[in-house]
Parts: sequence; structure tokens; C-alpha cells
Amino acid sequence: MKSKGRASIDVGADGVAVITIINPPVNSLSLDVLYSLKDAFEEAFRRDDVKAIVVTGCHGKFSGGFNISSFVDLQQEKVAQPNPGYISLDILTDTVEVSKKPLVAAIDGHALGGGLEIAMCCHARISTPNAKLGLPELHLGIIPGFGGTQRLPRLVGLAKSLEMMLTAKLVKGEEALDLGLVDAIVSSSQLLDTARKWALDIWEHKRPWNIASLYRTDKMESLGEAKEILKFARAQALRIAPNLHHPLAFVDVVEEGIVSGSRAGLIKEYETFEVLIRSGPCKALVHIFFAQRGTMKVPGVTDLGLVPRHVKRVGILGGGLMGSGIATAFLLSNYHVILKEVNDKVLEAGIDRIKANLQSRVNKGKLSQGNFEKALSLLIGTLDNESFRAIDMIIEAVTEDLSLKKQIFTDLEKYCPPHCILASNTSTIDLNLIVDEKSKYADRIIGAHFFSPAHVMPLLEIVRTQNTSPQVIVDLLDVGKKIKKTPVVVRNCTGFAVNRMLFPFTQAALLLVEHGADVYCIDSAFTKFGMAMGPFRLFDLVGFNVAMASEAQFVSSMPGRIYKSMLIPLMQQDKRLGETTQKGFYLYDERRKAKPDPEIKRYIEKAREISGVSIDPKMAKLSEKDMVEMIFFPLVNEACRLLAEGIVVKASDLDIASVMGIGFPPYRGGIIYWADTIGSKYICSRLNEWATIYGKNFKPCDYLAEKAARGIPLSGTMDLAKSRL
Repeated sequence: MKSKGRASIDVGADGVAVITIINPPVNSLSLDVLYSLKDAFEEAFRRDDVKAIVVTGCHGKFSGGFNISSFVDLQQEKVAQPNPGYISLDILTDTVEVSKKPLVAAIDGHALGGGLEIAMCCHARISTPNAKLGLPELHLGIIPGFGGTQRLPRLVGLAKSLEMMLTAKLVKGEEALDLGLVDAIVSSSQLLDTARKWALDIWEHKRPWNIASLYRTDKMESLGEAKEILKFARAQALRIAPNLHHPLAFVDVVEEGIVSGSRAGLIKEYETFEVLIRSGPCKALVHIFFAQRGTMKVPGVTDLGLVPRHVKRVGILGGGLMGSGIATAFLLSNYHVILKEVNDKVLEAGIDRIKANLQSRVNKGKLSQGNFEKALSLLIGTLDNESFRAIDMIIEAVTEDLSLKKQIFTDLEKYCPPHCILASNTSTIDLNLIVDEKSKYADRIIGAHFFSPAHVMPLLEIVRTQNTSPQVIVDLLDVGKKIKKTPVVVRNCTGFAVNRMLFPFTQAALLLVEHGADVYCIDSAFTKFGMAMGPFRLFDLVGFNVAMASEAQFVSSMPGRIYKSMLIPLMQQDKRLGETTQKGFYLYDERRKAKPDPEIKRYIEKAREISGVSIDPKMAKLSEKDMVEMIFFPLVNEACRLLAEGIVVKASDLDIASVMGIGFPPYRGGIIYWADTIGSKYICSRLNEWATIYGKNFKPCDYLAEKAARGIPLSGTMDLAKSRL
């Protein structure tokens, strides 16, 4: 059983009490820690031998903020709720901040959320250069609850504080010093000694006793400027997150503190926090938080005690869009990369793509020139397989050509060392078609499916066959983490998890359009739902050739569940291939800005004529809700099949796959979580209704039908869903 977090107090001969937050690994602020912290402060205030106080965290980490597990406990009422405002007002404002003894925060590692809020209550803050500070509550569907919305604007200014809070931006120690968030920067080895001396200097009047953060005005803009800044921030929040309330709540609470005073702002903050922590978006985002961390736990694999092997050198076959992106991801994480191509011209083009990817990060301030040059120094280009004799992992990233992929892996067997991981970046092809299950290296074969652009998109689909060894899976999980991806382990099948879910999604969209729904109304409905783009804009982005190649794989693997539309083939005949040709379902200018094309109606009419489909008056008048459900519910149905077949080990993995691979809104919790908020009975009944009218593509699978009949969540376990992993 995990021990409770706590705060310790140690009083030195110099009269400085060092209060240390102890709750590894990140010193999160559970209620136990907060109550213990209050006791430690009160003891320090009482003791005559204490002149000043330093607050810090154990093991080089100040505090990662409020314990996320405590959110769940509070939402489910598993723990007693503190009285409203008890921590924010009673402890931090009316006890800590009014201390008659100097308080100095010694910040190393990170001071996030509630951790930074505690630090801002101190009279001074000393940080290390690489410590990270910020209020990232936006990602959890809430606002700060310990006074952050009131103190941060008074320390760094209104404009900067809103930027930090509304983007969840973290700043390092050096920038925090420039902003006025911290008072000094020192090395980790000097941190505690410097903080002790600083606190004593305040006590001895050698340094100024700063006005409490809550009442400072020197960094605040004028009232007129403040009104304009708040107006702009509110407009931005509405534009970027129209479905969410909590970004606007940041602005409202900050404004309350400016208009009615900081104490009124604190009251509005904790009242708003109490509402938001029980809101649907907060619950969904907390679910995503834990689901993302849960992807690293694979029963029968990660519980065997296997230690990841050290992968140093990675080979990439193919320097196209995917291959160059994958290479970039590895270079950014300091891996040695060997890029192989078929001739000098395409090799040079691949290296140029990698350079462009890295330069883009330099231009955006995300990569220094020195690290740009270091990354390029780790890259080697080659035209043969000889360079692969000392490689630890190979990733094949050529076009979706089965015969080509088979030949590549046959050749690799002759060159790669026995320990080398042999991975394919195929997006849809069954791995057993690429490499024979009886091959002597079948235990080293694994899918490493990245998403484009590979150096940006966060998901890595790890695909295991029946023969893939647990050691290879553990190795790739570790590699995925090191290159800053969220890995999801899935079983081998056509399309794996993400693309298999996407296929019925796109099929349903084509069916709706051929039966009378409008392409652009559908896409609009999906962007309003929270998707970055609708299915037809997605078709254009992916490219029609790739879409049809994927469809060919599904036609052979699930022939009974295909809606045969000629719409895209007709457009292909006229060289409309999507964004790459500046013509698809949309027209594109040089800046890739999309606009509707009236010509699309002609292709739709021709496709209807070939398919023998007539316009359904109901389809032409579909509500946005019905559009979303008719296209998303088939995706839910396919997700249920994945669970039933054991393609994934848990429903939450599909939630992460849908959020990070498909762009499903995280504040809706992922595809299965969202479906459970709607209810399996409703989804099943709608699918049955549509199956009667539009065909068996909509028919609910057995898993979904049984869940609906029993009235239980789709995420619940059932015997038929035993994982084959």
C-alpha cells in the first residue's frame, strides 16, 4: 500500500525552517500533503527558534500540482470535500501569505498548477535554470483553484498571465526570471543554500520584504488596457474552443479580480473551480490523462519483468513524407539514424525533407541552431543494406506495396544482426502478409505505425503478431516513450486499430452524400462537434490514392461490410487527388486554404447514377446531430469489434487511439468513453434503424448488441472480449 504524502519540517542552526513536500514521484498535492503542509507552516510560525522559512520539494522536484487521482476521488465523492475556499483562502491567503516570517520558495524540477500557486504565496522565489513553471489546468478542463488566477497576473502582467493560462504554457527558470515570476536563478547545488540566505536577508532587512503577490500592482496594465486584453482573450477563447466553458472561465475569474478586487477574485475562482471539477469535460480529460499513461501497461508483456534493451542506431527505409518524418522524430531524440533510398536523387530529397523538418522547429523557436546541427550530424544516408549490419532497429517506410515490402524484409534478413528489431510502418496491411509466420525471424517482426507528419503526431501504434516476442514489444514501448510518442499496443489485423475504425467512418460519409446529404454541411457538423476537420476534408488531406489503396485492403479482409461508392474513383479519373493536386472535395490555394467547389455536385450525381442510388429526402434535411451520429456510430461499432476480437486489451486504448490518431475531441473522452455517455442501447437502436433502411453496413456487432441488451457500458469487460494479446 502506497504511503501517504506529507510535508516535513527541519529547523537549522541558522533559524531557517525548511519545509519539504514529500509525495514522490512528482510531489503532487494530495489532500494529505496539503493538510500536512498547513501543520508544518503553523509549527514554523509558532516556534521561537524559526526566523524564516524555505519551502521546497524532495528529490529535486518542487511540486507537480494537485494530485489528479484526487480529482477522481472528489468527483466520485470518495473523500470528504474541504470547505469551499479552505485551501485557497484559509490556508494559503490568510495563513501562509500573511506570515510575519519571510517565506522563500526553492524551485527545482517543476512547479506546476497548485505547486506554483503555493510558490506564488511566498515572499520570494528562487529557481534553477531548467525548472518548469506554469498553470496547465486548461488540459484538465478546470481553472486553478489555489489563487493562481489572481496572483499570476499581478506577478507577470495580465497579458502574459492569460497567455500562459489559456495555452497551458510552461516557462523555464530563465524566462520566469525575465517575467518577474521568480527573483533569482541558481544551480541545483546552490538552490537550498541560496534560498536560506535570501530568507534570512529578508528577516534582517538586507532585502526588501515584498508586498504580497495578491496585492501587487506594479506589473498590472492600466484599466483601459486591461479591458482590451480581456476582450481579446475572450474572443480567442470563443474562437478556439467554442464547445468549452472553462477557457472563458479563466477570463471571467481574472476579470473579477481586476474589477472587484483580488479577494473577490479568489472567491469567484474557488466557486468556479467547484463547478468545473464536476463538469463533463473535466471528467473526460481526467479519463484521457490516466488512459494515456495506461497504454504503457500491457498484460502478459509489461508484467513479465523484462528490461528494455538499449536501442542506439535506427535504420529507416524510405525517405518520403513518412520516412523523413520518422527519421526526424528519432534525430530529435538523439538517435543515430541511417536513411536508405534507391538512388542518389531520392536520397538527397529525403535528407532535404529532414532538414526542412528540423529547420521548421528552429524557425518556431523549438530547436536551437546548435541542436539543429547536432541532429543532422547523427544522420547518414545510404543506398545499400551494408550499413545495417550494426543496427538495432529497422523501420520500413516505403509505399503501401505488398510485394515491395515482402522483398524488403527478405533482403533485410541477410544483413541485420540477430538482435535487430524489424518494424514496418504499414498503415493497413496485415503483417502476416508481409512476413511469413514461419520465418525464422518472425519473433522480431513488429508494426511501428506512425501518423503523418510523423515527427509531430503523438501516436505510435505498435502492432504485434502472434509470434512477436514480448521483449521486442517492451523494447518498442521504451523507444516510443523516448521519442515522445504515446504508444498503443494492438494485435495484428488489416488496418490495426486506428485505420480500421476510420474505414466505416469514411464509408458512412460517402453513403450519406450519395443519398442526398451535403458534403460541406457534413464537414461543418464535424468541426462544430470538435473535430479538426470533417471526413471529406480528411479525404483530401490523406490523398485519394492512399485512401483507395487502404480501401483495397479492407475489401479483401471484410468483403461483406463494404459500401461501394464510385465517387472518389470518378474524381481520380479527372486527376483530382486531394490537397496535393489542389483539387479534391475542396479547392486549395498556394497556402493550402480550402474552399468548397460547386463542381463536386457533378461527380456526386454521376456516382449516384452508377450506384443506382436515388436521393433520400430525409438525408437532404439531416440535422447536424444526425450527421454526426450516422457517421460516428459505425466507428463505435467497429471499435466494439476490435474489443470483441481482442485487437486491443482495453477500451481506454481505443480512446487514446481515437484522440491522438483520428483527432476525436479529447474533452469528449475518446470514442468509447463518449459512446458510454450516450448509452449502448441508444447507439444500437439507431444502427438497427439505419441497417433496415440503408443496408447491413450499419448492423450492430454482437458485442454492441449484447452490451445494449444488458444495459451496460461498452467499456465494461465481457467474456467474449478476452484479449488475444
